[in-house]
Amino acid sequence: MTSLDDLPLRDELRGQSAYGAPQLDVSVRLNTNENPYPLPEPLVARIAERVAEAARGLNRYPDRDAVELRTELAAYLSRTAGHQVGGDQVWAANGSNEVIQQLLQAFGGPGRTAIGFEPSYSMHALISRGTGTGWVSGPRHADFTIDVAAARREIAELRPDVVFICSPNNPTGTATDAEAVLALYDAAQAAKPSLVVVDEAYGEFSHQASLLPLIEGRPNLVLTRTMSKAFGAAGLRLGYLAADPAVVDALQLVRLPYHLSSVTQATALAALEYTDTLLGYVEQLKVERDRLVAELRAIGYQVTASDANFVQFGRFADSHAAWQAILDHGVLIRDNGVPGRLRVSTGTPEENSAFLAAAKAVFATHTTEEQHTPEESA
Repeated sequence: MTSLDDLPLRDELRGQSAYGAPQLDVSVRLNTNENPYPLPEPLVARIAERVAEAARGLNRYPDRDAVELRTELAAYLSRTAGHQVGGDQVWAANGSNEVIQQLLQAFGGPGRTAIGFEPSYSMHALISRGTGTGWVSGPRHADFTIDVAAARREIAELRPDVVFICSPNNPTGTATDAEAVLALYDAAQAAKPSLVVVDEAYGEFSHQASLLPLIEGRPNLVLTRTMSKAFGAAGLRLGYLAADPAVVDALQLVRLPYHLSSVTQATALAALEYTDTLLGYVEQLKVERDRLVAELRAIGYQVTASDANFVQFGRFADSHAAWQAILDHGVLIRDNGVPGRLRVSTGTPEENSAFLAAAKAVFATHTTEEQHTPEESA
């Protein structure tokens, strides 16, 4: 049987693993940061209406530039993120991963370099390699915040073409404040004009305000978002960005023709009609997220302060063994490979209670002697 080693695969892809999380049939699944609440029935009905309208024209290509959708996304951002943007400043694609891929196709590529601050969203590195862009892992403090001083020095030395800042950061949940983002942006522009991408996939869950206003007057600053999390539409695959209109023009040079289907556009537009309802679910999840943080700390775990819809906790002598022990209690969470830590997505109150019971049951046998050191920064 042919293996990958037998194929003429690009050298930088050899030895790499595909992105993915275990998909197991258990009663409580809290491993992929999904919104646990199904879409409300009125929205489901509205999606059916919108899709039926779109289906009547499926013999024709979709709106190539998704003008109506981009206009509505701009209105949503303007209303909720504290900064006015127009449709010409917004771009949409099949999930924020495709947005990131298009950014790297336009601004990265062979002979160019991207930097991110790990542990962070692993797709930044994977998509960089997939587009032939060199990847460098930048520094974080022990509490998982970005070491800004060290990062500025590294940017000055490496002069990267693309800088990724994930805030709130996946898998740690930590947010990066505006002062730190501006410091890194200024460093990137001083080294050479570089694109700085703020990945705000979990922005709606954050305690801090969106970083969207920072794009004003900064043509090389981009903010990416997704409808997978706050909108409870992971199956839709719709991501978007806000940036200077020139960045949007650049992405149209690399996007595939008619990349967003009519059905995708219709479904996303329907979801945007129910923004207030869906953001109500976000508020419920934020309360439950904060409950997980408090109760895990009460058990005795170290917990990283979270601005996302998930919580990182530990410390474990063997994180994979702890993951398996929690799974043995019927609860699936995520082992991201961060030493001594695991990540749990925020679920319904009932799911969270089941997880907390499992976490309490395994605490004594799987945590380290270092466990009772001071909590990580809030």
